[in-house]
Amino acid sequence: MKYLFFLLTLLVITLSSLQAQPVKVGSKKFTESVILGEAITQNLRSDDISAIHKDQLGGTRLLWNALVQGELDIYPDYTGTIIHEILQEETINSTDELRQALGTMGIKMTAHLGFNNTYAIGVAPETARKYNLKSISDLRGHDQLRFGFTNEFMDREDGWPSLRDHYQLPQSNVRGLDHDLAYKGLEAGSIDLIDLYSTDAEIAYYQLAILKDDLQHFPDYRAVILYRADLVERIPNIDEFLGQFSGVISETQMIQMNSAVKLNGLPEAQVAQDFLQKHFNISSRVETSSRLTRLIDTTQEHLFLVILSLSAAILVAIPLGIWGARNASLGQVILSTVGVIQTIPSLALLVFMIPLLGIGGPPALVALFLYSLLPIVRNTISGLTGIPLDIRESALALGLPASARLKLIELPLATQSILAGIKTSAVINVGTATLGALIGAGGYGQPILTGIRLDDTALILEGAIPAAALALLVQWGFDLAERTLLSPGLQITQESSS
Repeated sequence: MKYLFFLLTLLVITLSSLQAQPVKVGSKKFTESVILGEAITQNLRSDDISAIHKDQLGGTRLLWNALVQGELDIYPDYTGTIIHEILQEETINSTDELRQALGTMGIKMTAHLGFNNTYAIGVAPETARKYNLKSISDLRGHDQLRFGFTNEFMDREDGWPSLRDHYQLPQSNVRGLDHDLAYKGLEAGSIDLIDLYSTDAEIAYYQLAILKDDLQHFPDYRAVILYRADLVERIPNIDEFLGQFSGVISETQMIQMNSAVKLNGLPEAQVAQDFLQKHFNISSRVETSSRLTRLIDTTQEHLFLVILSLSAAILVAIPLGIWGARNASLGQVILSTVGVIQTIPSLALLVFMIPLLGIGGPPALVALFLYSLLPIVRNTISGLTGIPLDIRESALALGLPASARLKLIELPLATQSILAGIKTSAVINVGTATLGALIGAGGYGQPILTGIRLDDTALILEGAIPAAALALLVQWGFDLAERTLLSPGLQITQESSS
């Protein structure tokens, strides 16, 4: 009877914890997606449903994988993106076929939200007049034009490769860059043509000329909400709840909401709240944090990432360096392995970790840990192998065992080199940790990403200046540690040998 009571209690606790899990809403790193994600989140909370918004998480594949793996429960997307980017291996000709294909993966889709945010190709008005550009086909005779496309558009099945082939375009001066920075490049004259989202607020602001898609390359990109089918087990009326958004947002209204954020400087949360008030008569209190509060929060997040990953790297890298110093062949293998890891682009490494660890802090910690290994391993090996031969022979002549030689002689003599490696890793770690914001890990990268998206220099500096200051503090701290930990005799010896 006691065991039955224990099992029932455990079951109740388990079910309670499952019910208490908040609904995780995601959004991509452009303003419209953040607004929609915020509206969904606030709407859920208005019905006393616990929900959190993981905003600005990156591109399509990142959010889709997170949704399929259960790291996210809901996020807004577009039919054209789903068909041509996510399900490009499938043959889909109707909305019903799209729902069926998603259903096989445990994903459901709402009806269209009411607007079509298709891709478009835009140029500055003076460029359109100079080359008489009215349609995409007109680009064929101007191979000197410089194209600047978003990085995702550069590789998408419905992006630049298929657009180039569809229109037989000759341009070769094509570069990938951030969507928000592309407008700046176009304004500065460093590029001539960019890809647009048709609901972008900047189109009217910069008075851009939209080239007609005369050969009808781009499909419809009707906004929808994707969500996990098993979410109904936690929220039985989730279908009706999310279905409230269907057909209520016109293209004009979406442009106005984007403009309110991008051009008027309103927070996405406020714009989403105004939308909910207007359409659903839902009032909610939008909390805004001060710059100081945000700085404290991002500093805590950044320090957590740096300290934990660097500490783990020190615990692993120094033993690896010791083994590598004692065995030259093994040392080459160790150095080659950590060296290869170092060559992997940081953003790619973060994305590689998501299938194993999800989004947020864990994949960022592992990636930062791996990036911290090489300088520490290399300097540990260098410091130990650089000990003069006469000192080693003297230690052997004294009959000291290997562990005693390591502890009493070799490590003290190699301390300066090891500390230099740790210092290098720490400084690299502080900078690389800013990329963790792309997968929801927070830190100083969060205001930097938001500032770039909103063209807000103050927000960019809110992340960049503390990150630079922290890197300097780390460097000064290790310089002080070297002077404190090393005895005067060792300092003089190592300075003279160097």
